[in-house]
Amino acid sequence: MGRFELKLPKMGESVAEATITSWLKEVGDTIDMDDTIVEVATDKVDSEVPSEVEGKLVEILANVNDVVNVGQTIAIIETEGDTIVELSSTKDDDINTNEAVIEVEKTIEKATDIISKPLDITSSDRFYSPLVKNIAQTESISIEDLDTIKGTGKSGRVTKTDILLYLENRNNNTSITSKKSKEVTTTVTPIKKEQAPLTLNGTDELIEMSRMGKLIAKHMVDSVQTAAHVQSFIEIDVTNIVNWRIKNKDAYLKREGEKLTFTPIFMQAVAQTVKKYPLINISFDGEKIIKRGNINLGMAAALPDGNLIVPVIKNADQLNLVGMTKQVNDLAQRARGNKLKPDEIQNGTYTVTNVGSFGSITGTPIINQPQVAILALGAIVKKPSVIETPDGDFIGIRHKMIVSHSYDHRVVNGALGGMFIKTLKEILEAWDVNQDF
Repeated sequence: MGRFELKLPKMGESVAEATITSWLKEVGDTIDMDDTIVEVATDKVDSEVPSEVEGKLVEILANVNDVVNVGQTIAIIETEGDTIVELSSTKDDDINTNEAVIEVEKTIEKATDIISKPLDITSSDRFYSPLVKNIAQTESISIEDLDTIKGTGKSGRVTKTDILLYLENRNNNTSITSKKSKEVTTTVTPIKKEQAPLTLNGTDELIEMSRMGKLIAKHMVDSVQTAAHVQSFIEIDVTNIVNWRIKNKDAYLKREGEKLTFTPIFMQAVAQTVKKYPLINISFDGEKIIKRGNINLGMAAALPDGNLIVPVIKNADQLNLVGMTKQVNDLAQRARGNKLKPDEIQNGTYTVTNVGSFGSITGTPIINQPQVAILALGAIVKKPSVIETPDGDFIGIRHKMIVSHSYDHRVVNGALGGMFIKTLKEILEAWDVNQDF
């Protein structure tokens, strides 16, 4: 009999690990080709790992909630034949062999002889990489102290640099204290704000937050505590767009086989505006600014369970209206069905959220870190407006929309933030009602 090593496949660019969320097969189960064996999760997307062989599951090497690295063997399947088979997606050119993964392997190897009891992180809601956990164990950093370290990685995660900087500061403080033994040394400990305990009455229901809900909550708090949020608002007359869509939506549906909504029209205009103002299309970590070469628009989408996910339209400025419409419809549909791939929520450079889909006339969205701005599209409403003509002004009914632009005032000043939505307004209000799609 042969042995098939089921490994964690590549989960997308810059994704080096994932969390085991559920085993769908048990030891002893018969496995068919393409059977889903296990469900895993990265920051926001739940994914399935299928089998590429037929056989019997004989060993599970990772438990639920374990964090595993790309390329790590997580199960053994017994197959016909005598060869050891490896998952095809773990070839040398596919496995993410970045320095962080190599460091993890080296650190785990060194720590094996030192650590006998793994670090208990069950009391923490934060995710820590194997490298960080092993450094914490080796250096005797408690989980309470680990939770106080500010993370500069993706979604606020603690990186190797963060924990080494913490150790350097701790060691320096210890050295200074020992040299000044005759002086009185006062250590200021940050006071954690205690939340009032929750109480349940007879008719109350306790609802546990989902893993995604916890991640979103933490991501939002981290963003508010990190970025200096400022908002600019502008009202846009979209009457020409409304009339154009009414005239063309049936023909579009007949020709393309799908609906033409307002969202792709607005997303295309946003992409054009971002191209005019590249300093909106940046990332910022508090010290360094990265000017992004591609315009990848995040499109916030509400899920049936109430959570939020942000699929990304890559190279949005290169799409015409038909291409943008197909991208928007496809991503929105698969987001609602939890069918997005991990790479499809990665590498966004600017985000748009449509608060108007729920009837809100405007909103003040939280920036999606490490981006520096986010746009909220309000509901389109009819309003009496002053219309200027060569023959004078008169009152007419117009379709108006309020746009809110939240941006990080550390790197985006009011002039740039305001000019951005002013240009967006000009692009949308200049819509040609006679153009084709």
